[in-house]
Amino acid sequence: MDKKYLKLLAKEFPTVNSAASEIINLSAIRSLPKGTEYFFSDMHGEYDAFLHMLKSASGMIKIKIDLTLGKTVSSAEREQLANLIYYPGKQLKKLQASGGLTDEWRRLTIYRLILVCEAVSAKYTRSRVRKQIPEDMVYILDELLNVTDDVVKEYYYDEIITTILDTGIADRFIRSLCELIQSLAVDSLHIIGDIYDRGPRADIIMDELMRMHDIDIQWGNHDISWMGAVSGCRALIANVIRISMRYNNFDVLEDGYGLNLRALAVFAGEEYKDDPCSLFMPQTLDDNIYDPVDTSLVAKMHKAITVIQLKLEGQLIERHPEWEMSGRDIFRQTDFRSGTVTLEGSTYSLLDTNFPTVDPDDPLKLSEGEEELMNVLDASFRHSERLSKHIHFLYSKGSMYKTINGNLLFHGCIPMHDDGSFMSLTVGGEKYRGKALLDKLDEIANKAFVMHRCAEQQEAADMMWYLWSGARSPLYGKDKMAFFERYFLSEKELHKESYNAYYHFSESEEVCGRILSEFGLDPKRGHIINGHVPVKIKNGESPVKAGGRLFVIDGGISKAYQRTTGIAGYTLIYDSHSLNLAEHKPFISGESEHTPEIHLVEKLPRRANISDTDKGRELAAQIEDLRELMAAYRSGELKEKG
Repeated sequence: MDKKYLKLLAKEFPTVNSAASEIINLSAIRSLPKGTEYFFSDMHGEYDAFLHMLKSASGMIKIKIDLTLGKTVSSAEREQLANLIYYPGKQLKKLQASGGLTDEWRRLTIYRLILVCEAVSAKYTRSRVRKQIPEDMVYILDELLNVTDDVVKEYYYDEIITTILDTGIADRFIRSLCELIQSLAVDSLHIIGDIYDRGPRADIIMDELMRMHDIDIQWGNHDISWMGAVSGCRALIANVIRISMRYNNFDVLEDGYGLNLRALAVFAGEEYKDDPCSLFMPQTLDDNIYDPVDTSLVAKMHKAITVIQLKLEGQLIERHPEWEMSGRDIFRQTDFRSGTVTLEGSTYSLLDTNFPTVDPDDPLKLSEGEEELMNVLDASFRHSERLSKHIHFLYSKGSMYKTINGNLLFHGCIPMHDDGSFMSLTVGGEKYRGKALLDKLDEIANKAFVMHRCAEQQEAADMMWYLWSGARSPLYGKDKMAFFERYFLSEKELHKESYNAYYHFSESEEVCGRILSEFGLDPKRGHIINGHVPVKIKNGESPVKAGGRLFVIDGGISKAYQRTTGIAGYTLIYDSHSLNLAEHKPFISGESEHTPEIHLVEKLPRRANISDTDKGRELAAQIEDLRELMAAYRSGELKEKG
């Protein structure tokens, strides 16, 4: 080993004994059962439903309660205990109001919570559990969770619980226990893209994700849209606002991120004052709580930003002929004088012909008012401190894909031709495909955010728009984004967006094996985990495909998709025994029963330990390094200190 590295390692472990102690510690950790991994996808701003899934560990906490207390506690009481663990503050207030918050209830509840916490924490080291406990509760909880003598256990519990009640900290202690159970139930969290858009408050989801101790994110095209907007791509700024207008989501823009929409409201009110904008009335899935806006004004704002987006997208397409997207430069193909558009040789009449800001001779040019508006919106996106913090987190924890514990995680697809070969995309004059394509796009996405605004950064920011909607984008995976057709044309056949060949070939176990091999994973034992395409379970579709090699876990957390899917989302759960899919019911705030159906999809041949995981292999490498350090001490190559 390099002597410089050994000297650096010696600073942390200055003696043979300290190195040996760490080897023992790491070896012990490797022998523990692997932690439970949770995979979520396509939350689309549905913060209430997602936070419930997270707090309940997608039903696994309820299962632990049933296993621990099922023989001694009634079903109704177990349900009440589960709700307390998920929402301790809320449930304690309800009990206080109803007179049910007695010392007798507190004593019994603390005892039951300790038993559940013991069950949830059994696979962790004592030090790991201590790190999750609030500092002022560490000693008490550590003592309660580590009593091993069954003879004295009940007496010991009783004495400590009595003291907790006498000192008046019982309610605070109960909250700490509930939060500890929540934290320990989810060892690591994988988000397979699309945190943003459609639902009301993606910002609240981001706040919660930032509190997680072990999390990674594979970007979805909706995440990339917001990332590109903050990076200065004006077409994506317009896109983010357009989607929010479409679903009447003002709270996330104005209350969540403090973005200034007044300029858009004034502009739209002036330019479209006599236009009913009936094609642009919002789909209201959730009411705005903080920023209610008259729907007629929302429709005008919606139309105004849609026209701007179509102009800006046309400019991008003309600036990048290498994208081969001239067919999507639709404003160039529109005859604004006759109110028609020509697509693939056929001419169609527009449903709306009022375009006061469009110059028929130069349709992609922003009007003076539109240019001023985009300057205001661009500045607002750049100066939102909270948005910047969230996007920075998306970059720091995110990537185009991730390989972990034999699994390949990505949001959309690996673009493929109709013959099953990997499709290439030209980036910077070079062609990339397969793993190399995703690696290159990861580099481009990071460049768009971290660089100061310059020509190179602008190229990268432009590419973010392609990732949002380009035919060869791994995050989009369709031949076109037909939002112009859906807004302005009545012909339903033009609204269709055809999926990339990946979505056909990924049903094949052989093709999934080839993709896993491309990313250096075992084609016989690995899994691909995707989101992006809602699984229509009501139509008989299954989230498990290709003989169990592929999981598609977009089951419709978003209310916009629940009629299509028939359920309200999936969670894939990978513990030390098995892979399970939690199938969620629609979340209705205030209802007590939201426990999902848990389906076993793969039983492991034996219980998996940390030694079987990527983390275990990292620890094994650290142990080897420490052994070399000990050898260097013992040979005299390095001197012990202290």
